[in-house]
Amino acid sequence: MDIQVFDSAETLGAAAAAHAERIVKAALAARGAARVVLATGASQFAFLAALAARPGVDWSKATLFHLDDYVGLPSDHPASFRLYLRERAEIPLRPGRFEYVNGSAPDPEAECLRLERIIREAPIDLACVGIGENGHLAFNDPPADFETRRAYLVVSLDEPCRRQQVGEGWFGSLDEVPTRAISMSIPQILSAREIVCVVPDARKARAVHECVDLPVSPLRPASALQDHAATTLFLDVNSASMLRARS
Repeated sequence: MDIQVFDSAETLGAAAAAHAERIVKAALAARGAARVVLATGASQFAFLAALAARPGVDWSKATLFHLDDYVGLPSDHPASFRLYLRERAEIPLRPGRFEYVNGSAPDPEAECLRLERIIREAPIDLACVGIGENGHLAFNDPPADFETRRAYLVVSLDEPCRRQQVGEGWFGSLDEVPTRAISMSIPQILSAREIVCVVPDARKARAVHECVDLPVSPLRPASALQDHAATTLFLDVNSASMLRARS
């Protein structure tokens, strides 16, 4: 894991966007197409804004996916991740194809299978992810399933994860946060050729420390990134503040 630390969320986001652009351009040059997974949440604001501002990628040749969305939340709800990515990625980037997680689907398990068929049409070139305050990766809360062969899962959201959504301003109270979500599985995330993990903010410092400095464990879902050969972790000085010193 390559760890890079920046002075602010803005400089972090700009550096992560430049790195992601290089990966996507290399995929386009090698294969004529690119397949990219995007994350959501307040931690991704600066990164996605910087990515949208970069003119060097022909996104019309790219297929975009996203990690997760709440079960039962309509796509026009302010907390919908489909709305989030439509505004911050689909509209500015104008990709050739965007495969959304439809959390409003009447049968969430059938939606998981639909997404699985599509995402396994070809390898993922780049997965852009974050780390939750409880160490979750996508909506895989601890203890996470590291062994599943599924690409997407219907998962239950634990209280710390749901409280994070309230804390980030997506919901007014804990009672408003759905208790289930459709999430990309950890093995599917790790199948990406390269991973960019964007994690600013002091709120994430303990989770970053535990997922980077401690052994890989389902109790620390994002610690699975330690086992990926091409993960770059972008931190600011606040999220990196509890990391052990490295030589």
